[in-house]
Amino acid sequence: MAMKLRDLIRKVRACKTAAEERAVIAKESAMIRTAIREEQEHYRHRNVAKLLFMHMLGYPTHFGQLECMKLIASPHFPEKRIGYLGMMLLLSEEADVLMLSTNSLKTDLNSRNKFIAGLSLCTIGNLATSDMSRDLAPEVDKHLKSGNAYLRKKAGLAMARCLTKCPDMVEDFVDRVVSLLKDKNHGVLITVVQLMTQVLMIDMKNAEEEGENPFQTDCRKSFLRLVPMLVKMLKNLQSPGHAQEYEIGGIPDPFLQVQLLTLLRLLGAKNEKASEEMNDVLSRVATGTESSKNAGNAILYECVQTIMGIESDDQLRVLAVNILGRFLLNRDNNIRYVALNTLARCIVEQNKSGTSAVDPNSASSALQKHRATVVDCLKDPDISIRQRALELIYHLVNHENVESLTAELLNYLVLCPREHRADICTRILRVVEKYSRDDQWRVDTLITMLTIAGREATNEVQSSSVIYISRSSEDVHTYATHKLLKAIRDDDGSQRGLLVVGIWCIGEYGDLVLSDYSYTPQSDPSNLAPVSITFMAMTPSSVVESVENVIQRHSCPESVKARALTCFAKLSDRFADKGDAAALDKLQKLLKKHQGSQSLELQLRSCEYDALMNAAKGIKLAPINRAAENDLFGVADDTSGGPVSASVINAAKEALSRMPVVDLKVLQKNKETFGGGDVGASSAMPTASAAAPAPGGDLLDIFGGTPAPAPAQNGGAPTGDAGKSDLDLLTDIFAASAAQPAAPAMGSGGYDPFSAPPAQASAPAAANPLDIFGATPAAPSQPAAPANPLDIFGASAPAPAAPMPAQNDIFGAPPAMQQQAPAVAAQPPAPAAPAGAPAAAGPVTVPGLTHQGLSIEFECSKPDIWNKQTSELIAKCKNANVVALNGFNLQVAVPKYITMEMEPPSSTTVPPTQGANPKLVTQKIKVINSMLGTKNLMLKVKVSFTLNGNKVEHLATCSGFPAGQY
Repeated sequence: MAMKLRDLIRKVRACKTAAEERAVIAKESAMIRTAIREEQEHYRHRNVAKLLFMHMLGYPTHFGQLECMKLIASPHFPEKRIGYLGMMLLLSEEADVLMLSTNSLKTDLNSRNKFIAGLSLCTIGNLATSDMSRDLAPEVDKHLKSGNAYLRKKAGLAMARCLTKCPDMVEDFVDRVVSLLKDKNHGVLITVVQLMTQVLMIDMKNAEEEGENPFQTDCRKSFLRLVPMLVKMLKNLQSPGHAQEYEIGGIPDPFLQVQLLTLLRLLGAKNEKASEEMNDVLSRVATGTESSKNAGNAILYECVQTIMGIESDDQLRVLAVNILGRFLLNRDNNIRYVALNTLARCIVEQNKSGTSAVDPNSASSALQKHRATVVDCLKDPDISIRQRALELIYHLVNHENVESLTAELLNYLVLCPREHRADICTRILRVVEKYSRDDQWRVDTLITMLTIAGREATNEVQSSSVIYISRSSEDVHTYATHKLLKAIRDDDGSQRGLLVVGIWCIGEYGDLVLSDYSYTPQSDPSNLAPVSITFMAMTPSSVVESVENVIQRHSCPESVKARALTCFAKLSDRFADKGDAAALDKLQKLLKKHQGSQSLELQLRSCEYDALMNAAKGIKLAPINRAAENDLFGVADDTSGGPVSASVINAAKEALSRMPVVDLKVLQKNKETFGGGDVGASSAMPTASAAAPAPGGDLLDIFGGTPAPAPAQNGGAPTGDAGKSDLDLLTDIFAASAAQPAAPAMGSGGYDPFSAPPAQASAPAAANPLDIFGATPAAPSQPAAPANPLDIFGASAPAPAAPMPAQNDIFGAPPAMQQQAPAVAAQPPAPAAPAGAPAAAGPVTVPGLTHQGLSIEFECSKPDIWNKQTSELIAKCKNANVVALNGFNLQVAVPKYITMEMEPPSSTTVPPTQGANPKLVTQKIKVINSMLGTKNLMLKVKVSFTLNGNKVEHLATCSGFPAGQY
């Protein structure tokens, strides 16, 4: 005999472990399956009821779906009720068996028993698909006209589901919905208002999808005529003569009031006339609703939403903000959370509208009055309340309260979870750079932030701090260096961001801390007698010792040690005339300390800075000796005392001088050029990149690489940044490595590393190994002619082909590893034409690539004489081998300003080109240059094929298209 539902519940509750519960459920599921298989009809409703209980416990019950279909077809009401309940819980609208219930639902909708019809209407409202909605909508419509309020109420909810699934039926029911608003039953009114809301939302969504104005639809215009009726209904609910049976906690029918306010918000949006009709009743609801009960709070919250969503006047908005302010004082965390979220949305809308916070009658001014309450929420034990309050404080900051609110943010930074500190530091940076009153306060705030959360501060925050310090006056330089020096001495070495910024400032402005400094902050109304801040003068030895203590810690990262070497090199120049020989000797030892380090980056910096210091002193190194086994760079340890030219000495001293000030306008321009969004001083890009565009700049835009080096005028080594060529950029797309070119041969007599370098074009600042603003030094394995190692804005001294650690960039990304570059077939550039010149009369042939017997050239033409931006390229492939090339595949990449359509090749086999009329493999490419006349067409080509059973791949760049034509 089948177990009863109550017995199953007892057995499950008696289980002491999850395993026992699973065993009971598995056994009962097996018995139910047996009953289903044996068609035990008299136990069917009991089995479905037990399946409902199992479903609520989370066990699979899909095998009982068909039993629900059989139960709803039963003539008995108890079995129908279990069947419909099982359908709504065990089935979803994606279930295949749901289509079997359409006839049963239609039959039950026409039943004389209102409870059976009500069950079917509830099922339609929960599960109806688009097909079921179309089939059953006429029967549901009949019940909307029914004289029974019970059926009208359920029919309204069912019709809302049908219209959601079939939006094209909305217009047929607009008039029907309007007539139902005169119903006296509150249950019917609630469902009708919900149906109107659903119809309005569907109609507005359809209008948006069709590109029409969602606020000017016919459905909305019809409903706007009902605004006076809806306002009257809401007023009646506020009057003393309302029906007592609909009252909850002393609030008259809160459910109907909430639904009416929601509908009024949709109707009043972007409509001043309708909003004016609502202002009076919204004011009555906001002032006359009791807030001691949750029902009243729900109405007040919806009223605030409506006030903010329509074209209401300022006084009403101030009232809404004050209601939210009262919510913040509530003990219920849910109400406070809702108030914080709503206030954040309100202030965003006020900022968009441009309302002045100075006006005492504006909502912005009302928001500022609750600032203290919001700040108190930062001390709430609930993390969700603290996070919402933090978001709101960011929106509350303006020029008047930036100091007090920033102080609160810094206090919260001490207490907040570590995983949130990085985001808070970034937010504080945005606030400081937007609302700061002067450079002194800005720098002081950033240093305080790094002292608290330097471990979590991002590279962006560190770079921005350096930029703001460098752009300030010398007085701020002195104050910042004194404070940072004290901070890194007091720190335990864990605040990496503080160490990075502090070591940089000490290296740049270390000479400024050798004298006393006093600073008196501006008077504060709360503090009538501001305290003066005094820093005592320090000796050069104590400054060096402070930095040395940082790098001697076991926990000091290698990147900080690398930056400390830069600091020591700078301090050697700063303290050269201070008369402290002990400090200078110590600096020289610290610079040489890492010449034998296992870290290539530290070793490289140590050797180069030592050479730089010797050059600044006029000491000339001995010629290069390749036989020196202990010297990584082939430079002998001994030096010769020969004379050094004055230009080399000046260049070395200039390299050790203070870094140039970052130009924020150039920084903004570079950020926009390289595809960035909003940019402030926090984006630490090299200012030297704002110079004239480097070769391959267009390809740089799309592939994010380094421009190709320009050839030297004298045929020698390439100038500029030789880190990446245009071909290396192809690895970003095709992920291929290329052959590394051999290093240039050295003459037997060596060269003078401090003599003047050969004539060459000026190199970009990105190759500067001392560039702390994110530039990456050239990889030691790059092909470069012997260059002057003292020129920190050019190429570095030659180094072995070994990977360089990721510590070159003090605030930026790690250096890119040198890719092996494939040999490029020489491509003679086509004769340049002036911008705007007319296109050539006939097709133009541009060479593409040549590799292992395969040559490709592009035949360019203009298919449409009226559209000069559109060009057609036909790639013609020739095979000079005696055997065919199989598996031919051509891939092409273009810059982002060019649109390309590429057809398949005429054949994947390239036969040998023989005879007078050889058979060529062609492939058509259509390109559209949206910047014709400004930028020329460029292609990056990758070709692959099989030759004599070997797979061959080759990469090349094609940029010889006539300028101004393609």
